[in-house]
Amino acid sequence: MKKLLFITLSTVFCSTVLLAQDSQKEMKETKYRRSSLHTILIESSNFPKKDQVINAYYSADFPDKYDNHNIGQKSFNPAKYTTDTVESKTPEVIEKYFKDEQIAKKLVAKWYNRQPDGSVDGNLISERGAFNASFLDVKTAAASNMGKSLISAAGEELLSNTFVVVSTMKFVENEPIARGIRDAAILALNNAPGLARTIGVKAAEILYEKGKEGYSVWTTSYLYKLKWTPEIKAIFENEMYADKESITPAIKAKFDNNTDLFEMEFVGSQKATTLVTFSLKEKRTEDQIINLSVARNIEKVYAKLQKNFDVFKPKVPLYTGEPITAKIGMKEGLEGGDKFEVLESVMDEKTGKIEYKSIGTIKVDGNKIWDNRKNLGDEAPVEGAVDRTTFKGGKKFYPGLLIRQLK
Repeated sequence: MKKLLFITLSTVFCSTVLLAQDSQKEMKETKYRRSSLHTILIESSNFPKKDQVINAYYSADFPDKYDNHNIGQKSFNPAKYTTDTVESKTPEVIEKYFKDEQIAKKLVAKWYNRQPDGSVDGNLISERGAFNASFLDVKTAAASNMGKSLISAAGEELLSNTFVVVSTMKFVENEPIARGIRDAAILALNNAPGLARTIGVKAAEILYEKGKEGYSVWTTSYLYKLKWTPEIKAIFENEMYADKESITPAIKAKFDNNTDLFEMEFVGSQKATTLVTFSLKEKRTEDQIINLSVARNIEKVYAKLQKNFDVFKPKVPLYTGEPITAKIGMKEGLEGGDKFEVLESVMDEKTGKIEYKSIGTIKVDGNKIWDNRKNLGDEAPVEGAVDRTTFKGGKKFYPGLLIRQLK
């Protein structure tokens, strides 16, 4: 009976897919545990089109391979978090902001749906843990030791994969930069022979005319991860976790007054630059071009973070098995030949944890990459355009298996 119960629960709780009977069928629904993300913008000093740039940042699509773990604080003024009279470096400002505003604690509080009275529950963990909601509501799980174990295991995985991306963004006029490059080139030609100097100056002027239009968006994004160890988890669950029926002022105070238990860990940073030009013969307003450029810039920096930091790489379900396709593309920075591992989820019978077993590799077909980058929204779809990326590789993969990019 015990074994049968586990098999039943494993079927209900399995974090990946409903196996497709036919690998040519399209995936209808895949439940799997995704990483969670909160994004923050550092408010910059004045620059051209600042308000439009900031509005474009806030209206840009949220990275759809992550769960939105918004805790409400979307931006901050760095001047409030400098550590001395000398302007602090950005990572120092971010770390002071995290500490002063207790960002890590707020991320944990959201995970457990913490209420003003201090009570918590496991509803969000159950939802994002890819559990069957019709079977696993919190009260049902609370009546089962196995249910508790599985929720706890899901919480450990989900909280350990909670990220914050803090971005700085500047919008720089191209003309002064282009002028400086032109002037430096002309200065370097002062001692050149007459004809060579004439040709060089003309070339510098042509490049200046081409490069002076519009602006450039410069973004630097800093990636942080919530520190969630078995020790931190045990302290929280044993000392600070209480539902509506068991919460007390003392338990509430332990969470409220503990400012050192929860922390963020720095993972790394990436930069991206996007040219915004108004010289193109397009039926787009200046605001539309700014919106598109900012959105593309954000997509570019996220793609770099994903490619360069393994811990931040999202898992994506296969859409079909024959041919092998997935709903990712140029927005994620895909290029022909990019290699992915194919993962199958396995539940550990003793711990309830999900492990991802690599069962093969596939490569992006360079001729069939989906252009899913941000568009203006008013462009007519191109006839015959693909809506997924095709991969080359194994023949026994089926819709719903997860893939993750390799370096």
